[in-house]
Amino acid sequence: MKKLTYFAYASLLAALSGMAFPAIAQKSSSEAIAEYRAALQDGNPADLNAARGEILWKTARGPSNVSLEQCDLGVGVGKVKGAATKLPRYFADTKHVMDLESRLVHCMMTLQGFKADEFTTKTAFSNEGQRATVIEDLVAYIYDESREMSISVPQGHKEEKAAYARGKKIFFFKGGPYDFSCASCHSQDEKRIRLQDLPNLTAPEPAKAAFAQWPAYRVSQGALRTMQWRLYDCFRQQRFPELQYLSQTSIDLTTFLGVNANGGKMAAPAIKR
Repeated sequence: MKKLTYFAYASLLAALSGMAFPAIAQKSSSEAIAEYRAALQDGNPADLNAARGEILWKTARGPSNVSLEQCDLGVGVGKVKGAATKLPRYFADTKHVMDLESRLVHCMMTLQGFKADEFTTKTAFSNEGQRATVIEDLVAYIYDESREMSISVPQGHKEEKAAYARGKKIFFFKGGPYDFSCASCHSQDEKRIRLQDLPNLTAPEPAKAAFAQWPAYRVSQGALRTMQWRLYDCFRQQRFPELQYLSQTSIDLTTFLGVNANGGKMAAPAIKR
């Protein structure tokens, strides 16, 4: 009798479970992560980076003791609103395509008197849990001034077109001990690694969403991370040789990603796991 009771109970529980489960919407991992980010966005620590970055932009610094308010980011001397949406771009004064970080370094050298060897991977990127670097704070400020504006990375100059073409080749280039490329993870739909979705950066909508969210504050690292850092870390994960800070390769790849994202709405600095 006891066995019959247990059997009947188990059968009833199974029947009820079968009825209940279809009525309960199960969240995917991507949906859960999206909700997590949205919940944190109002208290995004990157807001503090942006506030410090604004002070740094307006403060006289360096051997020349001047501010960066005479720096031209491509939208006019001293102007920052909208600048991040149009970078990388060609600059006539340097005759090169530059991203935001390379342009900032150029201005810090030419206006404030800093030296080129002061800007390296070690000095540009903070370690986990450490105070942000000057570059990280400045980048946060300038991107924050372009929030909700449309991405419009230009392709009007021949050098901009050349940078895009090289960036595309870099994106699909396979190498390293695992014969990896950027495209290995980011050229197909519905791919992920562990619980992390891997956006298809060759398709318009996911490319717009992904590019629009960098720089971003990484909760797991307690640090704001720039696009230069994102690419540096991708190369590390592919076991490629170290991507040099502000290298032509990094700028070309950013150009490729940015042009693919044209038309998207800037949402950086974002917050990520």
